[in-house]
Amino acid sequence: MRAAKSLIGLWLAAFSLSVLAQARELPDFTTLVEQQGNAVVNISTTQAVRRAALPQVPGMDDDEVMEFFRRFVPRQPPGQGPQGPQGPGRESRSLGSGFILSNDGYIMTNAHVVEGADEITVKLTDKREFKAKVIGADKRTDVALIKIDGTGSLPVVKFGDPNKLKVGEWVVAIGAPFGFENTVTAGIVSAKGRSLPQENFVPFIQTDVAINPGNSGGPLFNMRGEVVGINSQIYSRTGGFMGLSFAIPIDVAIDIQKQLREKGRVSRGRIGVVIQEVTRDLATSFGLDRARGALVNSVEKGSPAEKAGVEATDIIVTFDNKAVDSSSDLPRLVGSTHPGSQATMEVWRKGQTKKLTVTVGELQEERVAANAPARGAKPPAEVAANRLGIVVGELSPEQKKGLGVAGGLVVTDVRPDSKADVRKGDVLLMLVHKGQQTELKSVEQFNRLLAGLDKSAVITLQVRRGESVAFVTISGLADKG
Repeated sequence: MRAAKSLIGLWLAAFSLSVLAQARELPDFTTLVEQQGNAVVNISTTQAVRRAALPQVPGMDDDEVMEFFRRFVPRQPPGQGPQGPQGPGRESRSLGSGFILSNDGYIMTNAHVVEGADEITVKLTDKREFKAKVIGADKRTDVALIKIDGTGSLPVVKFGDPNKLKVGEWVVAIGAPFGFENTVTAGIVSAKGRSLPQENFVPFIQTDVAINPGNSGGPLFNMRGEVVGINSQIYSRTGGFMGLSFAIPIDVAIDIQKQLREKGRVSRGRIGVVIQEVTRDLATSFGLDRARGALVNSVEKGSPAEKAGVEATDIIVTFDNKAVDSSSDLPRLVGSTHPGSQATMEVWRKGQTKKLTVTVGELQEERVAANAPARGAKPPAEVAANRLGIVVGELSPEQKKGLGVAGGLVVTDVRPDSKADVRKGDVLLMLVHKGQQTELKSVEQFNRLLAGLDKSAVITLQVRRGESVAFVTISGLADKG
């Protein structure tokens, strides 16, 4: 009996030590919050309520709509609602968070937090409140710089290097989700350099830190208490947190705020190309060792890229001595380059690497490739379907002149079993196979090229569709017949 009790005692002691060891391994955020939490602020704005802008709900008048939002939107503190100190026709909303950069009152937040604000109020953890003015905002990166005139010392954050972050590392967010000030949440870095749709200039830090409306503009800290990002977006099907949060790396934000402080605007580089992603099949067609780089669909006339000698079908693999692993890397690398400066590029062209030097211009307007239906004259007479399951015809001199091309074949029919992702009216300009590029000039030439390929061949077609040019890859051909 004594032996049994002794064994139980030993087991309990071992279990307790194991629990204590695990507890010691868990991170402790208390010191971080105590030292850095005071530099995080709550930002609210006052805007004129324009009744015409209220949501239009069938069968409900404006008063009923307002009652719906009073019930289902977090309530404001007493005296801060539509009939608060601001008077009728004005609304005060807690929109987001921010953090203090310097003792003279500069604060960083998201552009969407202060967008359209008539009045901005910044509240510190010690309950002091200040009116703020917008120094500048950049919608492309969603970074804004505002300023308050503080009296006395202001707590400030310190910055870290987001490039040193590791996937799996603990990070902490402090903000005001749904208006609950100074809320602390923690998680890990889920991924780095994440590209999001329509966000070409930010390599986002993805985390699983709980972020909700109101956290926008707040800081993301590493375990050393350094700001490494600005919490900006969440991916959600419900409007609330679902484990996917995205932060703007602080080095990107610092560069933006510096330009906003100095010039009130942000200037970005451009070279004047339309690009697409290099898939594995495209890499095979162009004879590239692996799927990487940005494939140039077209080069704008008179652009820095044209002057540097960039050609359509080039694959840009490095820019300014930095690797272009994905097509989404190129806009960010070019955009962060100072207009007027020179940058070196490496392009993959016809089976070999070529170095080019480009003088970077300034971005004025974004250009995106569109999949618009082709416009043009009636196609020429049909011919037999080829091994791709499409029917092509030759362009007339008038069509070539109208399209601004020297050659090419127009697609007049696409059979149901076609292996090519093309449409009627598309113009085929070039065929690429194993790095060899052949301009298409006649139906006979095109069909002869296809006839000489293996059934398992991977080819790429350069396709003109409307005003856009793209590359379409086909894996495998129909049997010869």
